[in-house]
Amino acid sequence: MAIGITGATGQLGGLVVEKLKAAIPATDIVALVRTPSKAAALGVVARAADYTQPAELVEALAGIETLLLISSNEIGKRAEQHRNVIDAAKKAGVKRIVYTSLLHADTSVLSLADEHRATEADLKASGIAFTILRNGWYTENYTGSIAGSLAGGAFLGSAGNGRIASAARADYAAAAVVALTGSGQEGRVYELAGDDSYTLCDLAAEISRQTGREIPYKDLPEAEYAAALKGFGVPEGFAAAIAGWDVSAAQGALFDDGRQLSALIGRPTTPLAAVVADALKSAK
Repeated sequence: MAIGITGATGQLGGLVVEKLKAAIPATDIVALVRTPSKAAALGVVARAADYTQPAELVEALAGIETLLLISSNEIGKRAEQHRNVIDAAKKAGVKRIVYTSLLHADTSVLSLADEHRATEADLKASGIAFTILRNGWYTENYTGSIAGSLAGGAFLGSAGNGRIASAARADYAAAAVVALTGSGQEGRVYELAGDDSYTLCDLAAEISRQTGREIPYKDLPEAEYAAALKGFGVPEGFAAAIAGWDVSAAQGALFDDGRQLSALIGRPTTPLAAVVADALKSAK
């Protein structure tokens, strides 16, 4: 009756394993990772599972009944890598796959959406039962820039007045645990986002409130923001992608008010102020 977690040593995967251990015996959890020796701290069985190695994946998934497929971090290679996992799961006899997709993946203008749409289609064609968690933005995607904004005296972006209904990574991890262990999850597609939305101007104001400093939001044209990110050491291609995601946010791509996430986890999502406070502790 084992539950397998791909990417278990990643930021989301680690949280899922931690929360899952509180719900089921640790002996029923399998961490599927590239380097098992690095997963010792998780306190569960770890198996080698590389998204690019189909034969290895089949062996790693043996005996797994339910699989959490956390989307690969290799943008541009995700669809093929996810397909490898789905094919291996079918060969290994996995009964259900829970997949971390993207908010409104079927209609999203985000550049990330195409690969998620492809994986959702592959899941539906696989014959394996599935649950799709269309995760919205992690609040940490933005609060991770707080240290830089404090050093530079402004929070930069290209999201204009777009409203962002993000949630803490821990909220999405809690949703994954419910989807993995709850009944009646087969065939469900969830649009997961934070209870409340904010603009980057609101975020800057919250940073200012908690630090006692005036940290304004500076909205930049897409190319200028990408250039600024590159100047901070972000690789050129990734800098362009980040700026493009902000432009999509300005068009509403990161907004949702359905509150399906809080309904699924049975509690309100983590407030923006709390995630900002955690980020400020880390920035010290």
